Amino acid sequence: QGELVESGGNLIQPGGSLTLTCTATTDRFVSRTMSWYRQAPRKQRELVATRRPDGITDYADFAEGRFTINRFTKNMIYLQMYDLQPEDTAVYYCHAQPSPPYPEVWGQGTSVTVVS
Repeated sequence: QGELVESGGNLIQPGGSLTLTCTATTDRFVSRTMSWYRQAPRKQRELVATRRPDGITDYADFAEGRFTINRFTKNMIYLQMYDLQPEDTAVYYCHAQPSPPYPEVWGQGTSVTVVS
């Protein structure tokens, strides 16, 4: 496993909810901005949500009001997703922004499939 490991992806029906978890293997990400991205089939990877170390968050338009990013613990970031729709189907990735001299870090992804 890598420095960031995602879990919680699943098959779910429209209108359902999922919580994705990103677990860090070190404490070095506490002071870094963390994000969730997603990549849908045949599409480019896109930003879903970000959380700064001070707790300030930002969301893509499609996520505003439906998704919430926050921390469970010092080493765990989650993405709560509500009212999921088929267009939310994607592989979801955890991401740590670069903080020189440290580069950005990506998790391996967890798959979310929304279908009736």
